[in-house]
Amino acid sequence: MNIINIRNPSRLRAALLGAVAIVAVGGVATETTLLGTTPSHAAQIASEPAPAEIAPGSFADIVARVSPAVVSVKVKITEDDVAASQDGNGAGQQPPSMPSVPKDDPMYRFFKQFGENNGPVHPNSRVGMALGSGFFISKDGYVVTNNHVVEHATTVELTLQDGRTVPATVVGTDKKTDLALLKTKTGDNYPFVPWGNSTPRVGDWVMAVGNPFGLGGTVTAGIVSARGRDIGAGPYDDFLQIDAPVNKGNSGGPTFNTQGQVVGINTAIFSPSGGSVGIGFAIPAEVAKGVIAELKANGVVSRGWLGLQIQPVSADIADSLGLKSTKGALVSEPQKGSPAADAGVKSGDVVEAVNGTAVEGPRDLSRSIAAFGPDKQVTLTVWRDGADKMIPITLGKLPGDKEAKADASAETDKTELSSLGMTLVPSSVVPGGAKDGVTIAAVDQDGIAAQNGLSVGDVILQANGKTVSRPADLTTAFSAAKQERKPVLLRVKSGDNVHYLALGANAFG
Repeated sequence: MNIINIRNPSRLRAALLGAVAIVAVGGVATETTLLGTTPSHAAQIASEPAPAEIAPGSFADIVARVSPAVVSVKVKITEDDVAASQDGNGAGQQPPSMPSVPKDDPMYRFFKQFGENNGPVHPNSRVGMALGSGFFISKDGYVVTNNHVVEHATTVELTLQDGRTVPATVVGTDKKTDLALLKTKTGDNYPFVPWGNSTPRVGDWVMAVGNPFGLGGTVTAGIVSARGRDIGAGPYDDFLQIDAPVNKGNSGGPTFNTQGQVVGINTAIFSPSGGSVGIGFAIPAEVAKGVIAELKANGVVSRGWLGLQIQPVSADIADSLGLKSTKGALVSEPQKGSPAADAGVKSGDVVEAVNGTAVEGPRDLSRSIAAFGPDKQVTLTVWRDGADKMIPITLGKLPGDKEAKADASAETDKTELSSLGMTLVPSSVVPGGAKDGVTIAAVDQDGIAAQNGLSVGDVILQANGKTVSRPADLTTAFSAAKQERKPVLLRVKSGDNVHYLALGANAFG
């Protein structure tokens, strides 16, 4: 799926209309061929036995078996956590039905339509309420849900199918895959459901069970529409796309196959209206199982780290390097002091395989390395100077895992940036980027940054005359200006042009 279509609903609609037109034309051509020009082929198809009906006559037996293990998740969120991602004049505020996801979070645009906050948080309120779904994976009370459902939670309460409510604690969360593991505070012999052993195929029947709009115990059915979807949510996107209707409140609930096994965790939808239009996204069970097991054992997820800036191999690049295909990941630059750099990986290398398993592209390489975990040894097959070269590497620990435990000041910096509606990264880490300044990686079109003409790819060089080299430098400038209620003068490079831009006091809330 082209992610541009998701980010631009009008383009998506156009693409869909085009697809309908192609199908219609194809249908006419096929009918003509079968009825007129190739009767022998038509007879062959007609003589073949019809495939056996694979859909159950009713889902009722499966639902009766699995639904007792599905719970509603009710969360209290403090006002400060919710307000942190809102600006003072109301511009860019999260809608009442949205969880407290900062606007610089990659999942913001999906949660804006799929959020679980179930009631507005007014300026004078002390707490907000959030609703989601989850499911038991063990009889002793472990529950799986989404990270965005319980993020910033002060208390968590589960409502069971029989109406009982039980308190729960957050065992651990993983923001990169948007998964969380909960544990009931009271021991009991809870009904639970098993993980699926294989990924469903496109066209397989699935059921979604959850708590849409706080209704609880709702079942919908559909098929797997696509696999391996990258929706821009994070570095390890590998979503199932399903057309079983899911809505606000379904987040964290299970997607079942017709054997009653969990094959996915409902996480996001694409919807211009905020309601289901048949495009839902679920985290595959094979991704979730490993993450949940590590959360249960350690409370956090540790991932392997190479330390490479990588990019896709284009046809032109493949031709220039003498490669026969565009598969693999091109190394733009090894990070200084990283495991890959220390092992001898160089700029211009193309990573073709990890431990003999082919690498399809950059995202495939990232997922593969992360799954190994830190301190594991792997062997990369790289293409260099017209030949394959084997490079053994002992993986490090993904720095982002350390950053997830950063102190409160780091989170405050992130909040300041979210109030402006933009995400920043050091320009030095952007492939082909400038050595100086910070680059705008994402912009909320409704945010203050966009309203003042800032765009993705712009490089902020200075703030109030001081050089900016990392996002923290910029947030420091904004924090100082906020105290004095003065505008911040930015020196910005857009393409080959450099200009100044002042963000006034209204930018600070």
